[in-house]
Amino acid sequence: MKKTLAGLGKFSKIIAISLPVVLSILLVRMQYLAYRELSPPECRVKKWDIPVSLTAKNQDAFSQKQKAPLIQRLPVTCCQGDTSCFDEVIYGQIADKKALISAIARSLQYLQTANAAAAYQNYPVAGITRDRVFKSLKRFRELLLKTNSAIELHQAIEREFVLYQSVGQDTKGSVLFTAYYEPLYAARRVPTTEYRYPVYQLPPDLNSWSKPHPTRLELEGVDGLQGAKGKLRGLELFWFRDRLEPYLTQIEGSARLQLPDGTQTTIGYAGNTAYNYKSIGRELVNDGKLPLQGITMPIILDYFQKHPQELNIYIPRDRSFVFFQENHGEPAQGSINVPLTAERSIATDKSLMPPGALALIHTSIPFVNPTGKMEERIVSRYVLDQDTGGAIKGAGRVDYFLGTGKLAGDRAGITVSNGQLFYLLLK
Repeated sequence: MKKTLAGLGKFSKIIAISLPVVLSILLVRMQYLAYRELSPPECRVKKWDIPVSLTAKNQDAFSQKQKAPLIQRLPVTCCQGDTSCFDEVIYGQIADKKALISAIARSLQYLQTANAAAAYQNYPVAGITRDRVFKSLKRFRELLLKTNSAIELHQAIEREFVLYQSVGQDTKGSVLFTAYYEPLYAARRVPTTEYRYPVYQLPPDLNSWSKPHPTRLELEGVDGLQGAKGKLRGLELFWFRDRLEPYLTQIEGSARLQLPDGTQTTIGYAGNTAYNYKSIGRELVNDGKLPLQGITMPIILDYFQKHPQELNIYIPRDRSFVFFQENHGEPAQGSINVPLTAERSIATDKSLMPPGALALIHTSIPFVNPTGKMEERIVSRYVLDQDTGGAIKGAGRVDYFLGTGKLAGDRAGITVSNGQLFYLLLK
């Protein structure tokens, strides 16, 4: 998906970015969703924060210019009855456990590559090596297969693993979570009067383009229909009906396409121009078109549905541009070149976080309840760190992959919450 999912916000290898940028990247700043209170009080979210003693120790051990992004600590001890502490879904749904096992296998595959060896050669946190990450994943998979409950798995982790917690945005462990997904759009291989808006293949001579690169406005024009008059001529890959769809595909870094003969194919990230992404959601706020507080992707999309002519104003303000390749139905991929797994893959800043590693996230995620309405739930999830993104910078950001299609997009568009991020390593 990124590099699929590397899209706009994720900008590219050219800029060393890599896939995902979440749809949430279009969001400006959304209000953080409050955690539901848990009972008793000692089970509430603060227990997941980095202990003050460890924070002080970290500050003493590292200079102001070189603080460690992760701090080692013991696993969190769960309170009785605190279901948000355990990843219970993997023991209640066979498909979910299979998905997690599959995601683990993909990370193990990556960790045996030359790319992984290079990524871990100068990893900034002492004690975290490719070999240790690999062995930790293998042991976790063994425990996952032989334990019979989330509590039993957690107890085994307490005995055998230590956690490396992200220092977050505030050195106390607070991490901002957003989400991204793979959209599903109707598309055509040839243009029609209805399907006029293209996405483009990677120009074969992009590396020889002079810098600064042409902007989005210069490449495709104000209305997004002028690409054939310049450098993009002949590079059209697929055509869309709505101008916003190819743009959102650039933000997400990939898409699944429904073709008129009933078949589907996929496109993924192939490269980008050398510009940073500019959020059109923030531009709407800056112009007073939308209020800052509470802005979400659905609100942004609703605005442009009511004012479609303004797409010609705001899309050109984003100078960056993403190119694609057809992946012929292959699933969305992350920055470590393995397929992403819905609900089990995350994107982080790969200059700080260990690629392919096993992680535990604790945060609030929207789910559809039995009545069809969205509701927030505080959850713990074991995930694999398999992606990155241009908007995912620093120790205080995580992008959570929610899968493909409209429901995943609806959930991704309103996902924004504070939580904690941990990596699990064998003692």
